[in-house]
Amino acid sequence: MSIHRRKRSGRTSAGIYGQGRAGSGVTGGACTGIGMMKRKLGAHDNLKITIQQNGDKFNVKEASNFRNIEIEFTLGVNFEYSLADGTELSGAWTLEGNKLVATFTRKDNGKVLKATREIVGDELVQTYVYEGVESKRFFKRG
Repeated sequence: MSIHRRKRSGRTSAGIYGQGRAGSGVTGGACTGIGMMKRKLGAHDNLKITIQQNGDKFNVKEASNFRNIEIEFTLGVNFEYSLADGTELSGAWTLEGNKLVATFTRKDNGKVLKATREIVGDELVQTYVYEGVESKRFFKRG
C-alpha cells in the first residue's frame, strides 16, 4: 500500500503497521537526543501505527506498551506534538510523492527534527534526522 491522496472521494487510505526489524546504525532515539536507557525501553515498546487519510487530512494512531495517542493533522498546517519521552515539538507534515515529510522544531532548544514516513514494499519506513544523525525504524504491515 502506498500513501497517496484521494481526490474528493471522502474515502480513506488506511494502513496498520507493527514494529518489524530495527534499522542499521543509530537506532530510535539517539537521533532525537534520547538517552541509552530510554532507547532500550523503546526497542521493546511494540509500537503499532495506524494511518488513515481523507484528502489532506490524516489521522495517526500510535499504540505501544507505554502510551496510546491519536494525532490529527492537515498537510502543510503546523500543529503541536510530543514524543514518547515528553519532548514537545511544533511543525507540519507535507506529502512529497508517496512520502510523508515533516519538519518539527523542539520547543526546549529550538533544534530541528526532520521526519519521513514512506511505504517501501510491505514495510512502513520511518526516518528521523536530528543534528546530522539519521535513525530508521521499520514496521511490517499488519
